[in-house]
Amino acid sequence: AHSKNKLYMKPHTRTTTSRVLSECDIEKSIYDNNPDMKYVKENFDRQTSQRFEEYKERMRKKRQKCKEQCEKDIKQIILKDKIDKPVEEKVEKVCLICGCGLGGVAAGVGLFGGLGIYGWKTAALATAIAEGAETAKAAGEVARIPAAIDAVIAGIIKEFRVSTLGVQGLQSLFTAQNYNNVTKLALAINSEYNASSCLIGGSGPATDNSICPWVLEKSLAAPKIPGKFSSTYNSIEVAVKSIVLEAETVAQRAVEKATEEAIKASTEAVESIYASFQIAIIASVVALLIIVIVMIIIYLVLRYRRKKKMNKKAQYTKLLNQ
Repeated sequence: AHSKNKLYMKPHTRTTTSRVLSECDIEKSIYDNNPDMKYVKENFDRQTSQRFEEYKERMRKKRQKCKEQCEKDIKQIILKDKIDKPVEEKVEKVCLICGCGLGGVAAGVGLFGGLGIYGWKTAALATAIAEGAETAKAAGEVARIPAAIDAVIAGIIKEFRVSTLGVQGLQSLFTAQNYNNVTKLALAINSEYNASSCLIGGSGPATDNSICPWVLEKSLAAPKIPGKFSSTYNSIEVAVKSIVLEAETVAQRAVEKATEEAIKASTEAVESIYASFQIAIIASVVALLIIVIVMIIIYLVLRYRRKKKMNKKAQYTKLLNQ
């Protein structure tokens, strides 16, 4: 049904030509012969090619710039390495040479120093013994006479049971010249006996003399020896001779002791000097060894650090080259 109030729909008609290439129109020959389409295609190809060329040029410049920067960095690394490497190598070489040199010096000091002071010790001991023997001779002579006199006095007191102070003229015989004079000593003791009254019933101050029991003992012992007559003087002389011989033995022991002490003092002085030399050499060797160890440790540390740095530089250079 038709109504007068119904709006009239005017159909839409295109006024422009669409340039969209549909799939069904791609192979149509009309686009190849169309001048506008030709122009569009040529313009698109030209702009695309130009943009690709510009992109390639930019990338080429960037790569060139990166390459130049990498080469510059590598040159700086190589230059720095060339500057640092000789210094580090010199320090390492100095430490190694010093360590080896001081190690040789320490060994030389320990070996030749020890041999040297041992040779000195041998010669010094021989000299000390010779000098000690000369000193001991004088010291022994000084010690011999007092020891012999003391032995004679002790022997007389022990044998005759008398005080040497109470025997007249006996004290004057205790000298370096007369202490071993048996005759004078026997006469002095015999005169003391003659001055005494040792016989039974005797009177006088000498009846209490301690030599009397000794004389009585020797008098009773004499007849027991068959075919031998012994007077009091002979008994005293024999006893004194025995005392003097024993005193000489004591004196000889005193001389030997004095000689030994003098030689010991001389050798102890040499041993003391030798010990001080040994301590000095040992201290020197220990100090040198400590320095050697420190030098070797420094060398190893520097070498380790240099190798580590070189490895890092090699890795960095490799990365830059990539």
